[in-house]
Amino acid sequence: MDPGIPMQRNPALGGLTCLRCGTAYGLDGPEPLTGCPRCRAEGYPASLVVRYDGGPWQPRPGARGMARYGERLPYLAYPSLGEGGTPLVDLPRLAATLGVARLWVKNEGQNPTGSHKDRLSPLVVARALELGYPAVIAASSGNQGVSLALYAAAAGLGCEIATTHTMYASWQDALEQAGARVVTFADPFDRWRYVARRVEEGACYPATNFIVPPVGSNPFGVDGYKTVAHEIVEATAGDEPPTVVVAPCSRGDLLWGLWRGFQEAREAGWLPELPRLVAAEPFPRLARVLAGADYRDQFPGRTRLVSIGGSTVTYQAVRAVQDSRGRAVAVTEGEAAEARQKLARAGVYAEGSSATTLAAALRLRDEGWLRAGDRVVLVVTSHGFKDGAEMARASGR
Repeated sequence: MDPGIPMQRNPALGGLTCLRCGTAYGLDGPEPLTGCPRCRAEGYPASLVVRYDGGPWQPRPGARGMARYGERLPYLAYPSLGEGGTPLVDLPRLAATLGVARLWVKNEGQNPTGSHKDRLSPLVVARALELGYPAVIAASSGNQGVSLALYAAAAGLGCEIATTHTMYASWQDALEQAGARVVTFADPFDRWRYVARRVEEGACYPATNFIVPPVGSNPFGVDGYKTVAHEIVEATAGDEPPTVVVAPCSRGDLLWGLWRGFQEAREAGWLPELPRLVAAEPFPRLARVLAGADYRDQFPGRTRLVSIGGSTVTYQAVRAVQDSRGRAVAVTEGEAAEARQKLARAGVYAEGSSATTLAAALRLRDEGWLRAGDRVVLVVTSHGFKDGAEMARASGR
């Protein structure tokens, strides 16, 4: 490893634990790269989560951004581009529209590469550096690929991105500029097969899932999403904390990270009550599982909201919603487009997939699930410059 690249493992890092069966895995042997081996052998793939040893912890004094919560991240030092510390924006006019007490937007579009994926990528890159991999790899429709490519470039690592022909030009250009190797497939599942082969060859360290049925993305990276929750808790300290948090959802990496972060904040005594989590999706997948379908099934659907596309569900997404007493809400492209305009006219320019959070909240208002006293956070995962031109062309504007 280049001695100039920062990378320091957290001494409190204890290993990995299956969130379904509770089996603990250490860090000395071969790393499980496809979730819990025991659950997968039983036919029920489930994600692993990072485990820490030691007692109470606090944010690091003087540290900024994601590094502020380094005591509960896998690495105390990692290749950074300045991720985290994104604003929590109070939007009282939208709160009035929803009929709730407060409404905030957690604007993750203000991360270095313009999305929440910047909280996952540096930790994956740090793990790859520690293990001595020459490159990292991801299957991505856009945001994850761009983020991983830029963080890998900053660390001097190679990067491969497996994508489809539907990737928008803005993301393609970013990957080209970062020097990533881009491999394009017609079938989204072919991306996973390619990633699996490159991982099995030992050529690349994976950032994302590559098995069917799927598990979540790399657990070291997903752990970075906890910091979104930690920042929300700190930003509302001394005020009344949120009772509902809405996030866009595909396979639930962010959703699970939020839930673990709020749980950690509760255990540390920072948070009096855990919020309910709402997963916004472009067609019913998680909603069908919560209604009784098997999470290992396929749930096909078509959408231009590519950042949250896909036909699969993960166990981690089911757990996050169920454990928080939350909901999964499928919204149409038309509802997302209207919500995107409402957000922009409140001052937040959001990617189409991110606007599903407001669309889901409006649906829950109409259903009476949101209460007048609720305090709601919408997690906007990426800014509108990522897909604005393509969404406008799709709508004929």
